[in-house]
Amino acid sequence: MTLPAALSTLDASRLSANAPLAPYTTFQIGGPADWLYEATSADDLAAAITAARDSGMPWFVLGLGANVLIGDRGVRGLVIRNRAAAHTMSEDGVLWSESGAVIQDLVLDTVRAGWSGLEHYIGIPSTVGGALWQNLHFLSPAPERERTMFISEAFRDCEILSQEGDRRVVDASYIQFGYDDTVFHHRRDVVLSARFQLTAGDPFRLHQILQENLSWRGSRHPWLGIHPSAGSIFQKIEGVGAGRLIDQCGLKGFRVGDAQISHIHANILVNLGHATAADVRALIAHAQAAVREKFGYELTPEIGFIGEF
Repeated sequence: MTLPAALSTLDASRLSANAPLAPYTTFQIGGPADWLYEATSADDLAAAITAARDSGMPWFVLGLGANVLIGDRGVRGLVIRNRAAAHTMSEDGVLWSESGAVIQDLVLDTVRAGWSGLEHYIGIPSTVGGALWQNLHFLSPAPERERTMFISEAFRDCEILSQEGDRRVVDASYIQFGYDDTVFHHRRDVVLSARFQLTAGDPFRLHQILQENLSWRGSRHPWLGIHPSAGSIFQKIEGVGAGRLIDQCGLKGFRVGDAQISHIHANILVNLGHATAADVRALIAHAQAAVREKFGYELTPEIGFIGEF
């Protein structure tokens, strides 16, 4: 494949043509990208997006590949895999991180140093950019589990490359954090780096929270290392629960090809080994039809459908 002139300014050693994307998603599903570029810094990420925008080439930023289903026919244009992971911690509790840093790495680094604010999100596959995109959340520590904790509670500000092409720092009022929703769902802004305000904590208690949360998640979610998934498939239905409705339709364990509704959590679909995006979409449609017919609820997918199906 001939290199487009628009990409000639990028580091050729980190640029590949017709690159499989399945290995870079938690679902382990998806066809190839026309072009795949690994951005290793915030500046590099901004430069790659700008190059694609200036040329009119379609582009998509891929973090850890969670919460997405990539089509079997792949993605046209440029996929930028965000590997910008530099981060620093200040003496007053401010964590600065590039947007490709993995949340779990930041959790472990900050907990070891005795800083509290991110420990609630242990075990959730996400980069910083993905965490801000969806306002990453988890239930408060055991034993109460009484409220939802959001990454926005620790957020201070972030630098974005805006839809218009300028770099600027924005705060929470711009991002408009909601439940699984932010301004990034509605504008093609991209987070380049972010700052979080953490507080001093007791390392013993912080490690206890890590262990409790990992245990709690492990008992309710299939292990990605065995059964790849994209996390929860359908949006939350307040007071009812999408997973509960699917379960009450008797669909735990139901499969289409190698895509299966998890025996552990009915709102999670797993890849048994060779599932295709077509299998997943057919399984989604089946669950939606069953819930609609039995209960009258419409299940709305919360994952992103990327590329050509």
